[in-house]
Amino acid sequence: MTDADGQSPRERYRDQVRAEIKQHAWEQIATAGVPALSLNAIAKQVGMSGPALYRYFASRDDLVTALIRDAYRSLADTVRAAFDGGADLAGLAVTIRDWARSDPQRYFLIYGTPVPGYHAPDDTTAISSEVMAVLLEACRAITVDKPETPFDKHLDSHRDWAGDDPAPSATLHRALAFWTRLHGVLSLELAGHFTGMKFDPDLLIADELDDLTNR
Repeated sequence: MTDADGQSPRERYRDQVRAEIKQHAWEQIATAGVPALSLNAIAKQVGMSGPALYRYFASRDDLVTALIRDAYRSLADTVRAAFDGGADLAGLAVTIRDWARSDPQRYFLIYGTPVPGYHAPDDTTAISSEVMAVLLEACRAITVDKPETPFDKHLDSHRDWAGDDPAPSATLHRALAFWTRLHGVLSLELAGHFTGMKFDPDLLIADELDDLTNR
């Protein structure tokens, strides 16, 4: 017997347990960081033995991978929805910042310090590339007549990261600049490095975006 989504009761139960395990994992990460993630501790929280939990996630890395996939999927879907709803590059910056500030630990899992000894599977990179694809679309709408830079020329032959996107190298450069500068500001902001400096990060981001869209 299956439900409207074609799932059996066993499959629904498995999905519910996996979701509960992931929720406890996020709580652990928020408290002590990814390196301290313990499947045995999570097993106790959900009321099962360690070996029983391994039927849902084969290893700590398997659980980390699921969390990373969920984080990238959430960000990619959020950015795409904003762009399809009419957001320009500045609007996407606001969208990404709001997403990051809503759950800093989720943000740092994918854009913070790499997890020691962990290597993400290729499909997580594929999901993350969806974000860059939207940024490239947004950057194509910006036309500024500027001299070609050495990095623009370099990107002519180093554009594999952009997939099949035919955007000119200046557009690739702008998308990369947006990505690196926004995440630089976000990483410092979320880590609290601006607190003692007592300036308004909103104005800093606005200035960065103004520079990027008029370079």
